[in-house]
Amino acid sequence: MSEFDANIPTAFDPFAEANADDSGAGTKEYVHVRIQQRNGRKSLTTVQGLKKEYSYSKILKDLKKEFCCNGTVVQDPELGQVIQLQGDQRKNVSTFLVQAGIVKKDHIKIHGF
Repeated sequence: MSEFDANIPTAFDPFAEANADDSGAGTKEYVHVRIQQRNGRKSLTTVQGLKKEYSYSKILKDLKKEFCCNGTVVQDPELGQVIQLQGDQRKNVSTFLVQAGIVKKDHIKIHGF
């Protein structure tokens, strides 16, 4: 009977993967990429949740140059610094942040439509 006990698989822990990845950029904090509708077809993309040690102005400068859009960094009392970009840049921003190594792909939440 002991040979049958050896073949029994152990219990599956669905949170083992999440507990093992507790090191790296943006661990438990998510980076939220949202879209806000303005008037008509105009929209605004916001990025919040980046670590405070990053230079928001340099990230914004690269985003503006890469996607040919205007943007600004807004200081919010609850959320801290938030990057705002003109247009629907959700997919572009998420791929840019992953390729630049600022955030892992698992830690980006894309909201909207």
